[in-house]
Amino acid sequence: MPVLKASNRIIQDERFSLDKNKEWSEPFFFIQGSDPQLGLTYDWGNDGTDGVPYPDSKWEVEMELAKLAVQVQIQKMNTMSPKPAFFIMCGDYTDAFPDEWPNVKEKQLADYKKSFLDLDPSIPILCACGNCDIGNIPTHETIDKYRQDFGDDYFYFVFQGVFFIVLNSQYYKDHTNVKDLYEAQEAWLNQVLEMDERKNAKHTIIFQHIPWFFGEIDEEEDYFNIGYEMRIKKLDQFYAEGIRKIFCGHLHKNAGGDYKDLEVVVTSAIGCQLGQDQNGMRVVTVTEETIEHEYYSLDDFPTQINM
Repeated sequence: MPVLKASNRIIQDERFSLDKNKEWSEPFFFIQGSDPQLGLTYDWGNDGTDGVPYPDSKWEVEMELAKLAVQVQIQKMNTMSPKPAFFIMCGDYTDAFPDEWPNVKEKQLADYKKSFLDLDPSIPILCACGNCDIGNIPTHETIDKYRQDFGDDYFYFVFQGVFFIVLNSQYYKDHTNVKDLYEAQEAWLNQVLEMDERKNAKHTIIFQHIPWFFGEIDEEEDYFNIGYEMRIKKLDQFYAEGIRKIFCGHLHKNAGGDYKDLEVVVTSAIGCQLGQDQNGMRVVTVTEETIEHEYYSLDDFPTQINM
């Protein structure tokens, strides 16, 4: 699987280095996907609710959808004019939790990685971690395992004068067992936001798995969002820093909303749908002045992007 793994909190690839991406040059686009979540269709249907995966969990449906997503990328992304700058997956690659069903997790991960083997390496793939990747209440062990498989769980990269920050949203949801890791991410984030290169960037875009909210800024906390006190604290910080777009997943349906003029964009799943959307991915077009986005089903994914 041709994933660019972050280390030392940055992507170690010259295509996304600070030195080569200080200045804005021209419009570009990228693709955002989320929640292939191999196994969810079976596990959800077993008792009508989502729960821990069963030892005999099956994920043929998601494998077919993942393969379809790959076909879209091979057959369409590779022929796009121009090509996407990168593809980012915003978490929940598989359904089994690493701390509850580690053996099932390993089997699901192996199949997930196989499904993406044929991707064109000229289109970089980046990853943001989800709750199913590290556990609803992560531990040092689950974080370490994720980092072995996918690289750093939070990092930044730069492309053509635009700054991108990838966060581990589970630290904001529940850091009971990893308070030190939550504090480390916060200290790192504060430093990154103060970087001259970040402050001088044309835009700053954030990626994470769990959305701060999915409909209204004052909605009650539930499984699919982050608690109100933390939500307001971080959105106020991001807004003050000029950030106006945050792309998320987790909900398995398209949603989102605005906090002032900061937009939280919730992208539906490549895998199991919990709403009326079709399985798909989002195209995000970045110009000097704007960041526009549109969700497409896998069946109707475009080959031509108008910049």
